[in-house]
Amino acid sequence: MHFNTLLPLLSLLSFTEAAETLLGAYIFHRHGDRTPKSLPPANLTSLGYDQVFSSGQYYRSRYLTNSSSKIHGLNADIVKLSQLAVTAPVDNVLQNSAMGFLQGLYPPVGETIGVQTLANGSSIQTPLNGYQLIPVNTVSTGAGSEDNGWLQDASTCENAKLSSNNFFTSNEYTNLLSGTKDFYSQLVPVVNGTFAASDVTFKNAYVVYDLINVAEIHNASIPSNSTLTPSTLFKTRTLADTHEWGLAYNASDNMRAISGMQLAGEILIYMNSTITSGTAGSSANKLGIQFGAYASFLSFFGLADLPAANSDFMGIPDYASSMVFELFTEAAVPSGGFPATSDLQVRFLFHNGTASNSSEPVVYPLFGGSDPAISWNDFANGMNKFAVSTTQDWCTKCGNTTGSCAAYAPATTASATPVPNKSGGGDGHGISPAVGGVIGAMVTLAVILGTIAAAMLIGGLRVVSKKTPAGAGVASQSVGVEKA
Repeated sequence: MHFNTLLPLLSLLSFTEAAETLLGAYIFHRHGDRTPKSLPPANLTSLGYDQVFSSGQYYRSRYLTNSSSKIHGLNADIVKLSQLAVTAPVDNVLQNSAMGFLQGLYPPVGETIGVQTLANGSSIQTPLNGYQLIPVNTVSTGAGSEDNGWLQDASTCENAKLSSNNFFTSNEYTNLLSGTKDFYSQLVPVVNGTFAASDVTFKNAYVVYDLINVAEIHNASIPSNSTLTPSTLFKTRTLADTHEWGLAYNASDNMRAISGMQLAGEILIYMNSTITSGTAGSSANKLGIQFGAYASFLSFFGLADLPAANSDFMGIPDYASSMVFELFTEAAVPSGGFPATSDLQVRFLFHNGTASNSSEPVVYPLFGGSDPAISWNDFANGMNKFAVSTTQDWCTKCGNTTGSCAAYAPATTASATPVPNKSGGGDGHGISPAVGGVIGAMVTLAVILGTIAAAMLIGGLRVVSKKTPAGAGVASQSVGVEKA
């Protein structure tokens, strides 16, 4: 993803107007630099740690300390956990990225603020110079995603996997697979320490690019390095972009974008909680932060029609990229109160790579529109067109019927021959249920006894008495069959 050309109108906009008040925000963030997916387990590198830490520092300056863009009512120094929600999948790279980001967002408070006085008068200094403990909760979407080379490997949504697999039978894919054979064959000497020659094709465009990209960042020497000219590196990247976009989104078959649908639902739920908390006079739920993989970015970009604003949204976001949804109002905010829903607006911002004060996120219009901000109602309606917000909705769309989805599986009815519903007295011509039961039992008993008798005659069997061993109390006898 490059974003060399920004929208002229939006690039001239300041991020906040003097008359507006920022009420809350939701950040979706990619992890920092990591080791390659093809050599699991992937780990966050020192560079990646620095990237997300720096991003946390930027968002601290934007939302906690800058008077013109500070989120109204959000604690600036000591974190108030009710105001913050931080989530990431169960994944080493994503969890560690979230923690690194939080260290920049809410740094240690020092010896003065980070001291607590106990009832007995003694003072306790918070460890690590006032380090602040902020939990990173887990989300089910994308668990283990940074150890999987295929975009849907981390998904349990069956219909999403089927939809993504449809890309491999498309004309676009088959044409690129055959048309890039010579290009990928020249990359074999570069990556043959990890991949077999037969695997170095467009089918594995992303993991091949990923390995080369990591090597370009970290390795002092690379095998057959002369092959990796700027044009070759660019083509490797753009082919990976095409490959992953095809797996992440398709307008006519959008089930493959399930991660973007789930993300939209999570954003809506959290931002709605910001409104309901504020309306109730609470300062809770001010800032939502979620770390996730590039797949969710791409899926959401497609669903929200962001390529209409800039075609670069069809490319893989760089490490430590972030997109933000800001909730604000231009109306007066009453003391201890909250503006009316009709006065609320939302804008979308994105930054490719680590955001900083010298390179800030840019506003882009959502849903194929042209307005840099839209009303809360229009935002909610637009998101609800594709958002998945409940387990039942997810199960229905994914076609999953086991585990947590069993409760929502379509009911199945066994076919059976209808039985006439007769009253106890009958009509004088049929057999009553009671009599029928007796006759049935007698017939069954006769069949069993007849079978035993036949077996005794044919097989030479005889009836013997099974005596209870001595000392076992009152003897009881049973009938057994013994071979003569």
